[in-house]
Amino acid sequence: MNKFLTLLFTTCAAMTLSSSAAVTKAACCCDVKPDAPGALAVSTVLPSALPNRSLYQLDSTWTNDAGLPVQLLALRGQPVIVAMFFAQCEYVCPMTVNDIQRARESLSPAVRDKAQVLLVSFDSERDTPAALRAYRERMALDSRWTLLRGDAGSVQDFAMLLGVKFKRDERGQFAHSNLITVLNDEGEVVHQRVGLQGDVSELAQAVTRAVK
Repeated sequence: MNKFLTLLFTTCAAMTLSSSAAVTKAACCCDVKPDAPGALAVSTVLPSALPNRSLYQLDSTWTNDAGLPVQLLALRGQPVIVAMFFAQCEYVCPMTVNDIQRARESLSPAVRDKAQVLLVSFDSERDTPAALRAYRERMALDSRWTLLRGDAGSVQDFAMLLGVKFKRDERGQFAHSNLITVLNDEGEVVHQRVGLQGDVSELAQAVTRAVK
């Protein structure tokens, strides 16, 4: 727990530069503002070797759409575009995915081949591996996209570190921040984009800069 609190405080401090960004409509009926800003295997790399601000110090085990256990640390070594979503979302989440797709299309082939995309579900109950697999097929997501589900506590911890707020309503839908994050190869936040649609050039540029 001490390790997680240290990571939370240092990450939030690093994200102060994003606090002035505009906040758009959330997924359902209300605005929710951010506080700041393939098949992967469970990794055996020690978290202590990571930078203090790396999200990969969050050592929860997740499950991907192939039903395999995954730790975030398995993403180390490549830039990652991160967003949170839920598979039953019919409006905002597909738009977020489309924004990421547009940003990826604008990347050079070399950068596109190195960058990974991570989608983490808010919906611990309904987003089973089968539901995530169906979402991958519906959205035509290639092998560079990793779709993960986790228990409610892990999801909440991950959202806090990204500065994402979300709330489930009585209909089972989620109001949530619309935030796309870029991580460098060590899992540190280097860019965040708030909102939907519009220009994705800064997002693409951040991914390009994160490639070593």
